[in-house]
Amino acid sequence: QVQLVESGGGLVQAGGSLTLSCAASGSIISPSTMGWFRQAPGKQRELVATITRGSSTNYADSVKGRFTISRDNVKNTVYLQMNSLKPEDTAVYYCNAFILGVLHWGQGTQVTVSS
Repeated sequence: QVQLVESGGGLVQAGGSLTLSCAASGSIISPSTMGWFRQAPGKQRELVATITRGSSTNYADSVKGRFTISRDNVKNTVYLQMNSLKPEDTAVYYCNAFILGVLHWGQGTQVTVSS
């Protein structure tokens, strides 16, 4: 059974940085696309960034230039380096991964940015 386990969330002041990690386990197949989404209270879940196995990336306009997504295909782990954090980045961050056509989600990790 595939599991995605996120780590690295927490509380940070505006302007600070955090790095999220998400490790996929339980599959011998490396995920094709991995990504990060987030959901703020009272809002819909939204795309933050995605990365393909070949390291092609896609970012939401709101995080371009501040966030960087990367992955380690040996460890089946995706990372999200978040710099210049803003209070509006506060949300639960979820990672996902496509493995053999099935989309898997992590349990989410809370990121809170104080002003």
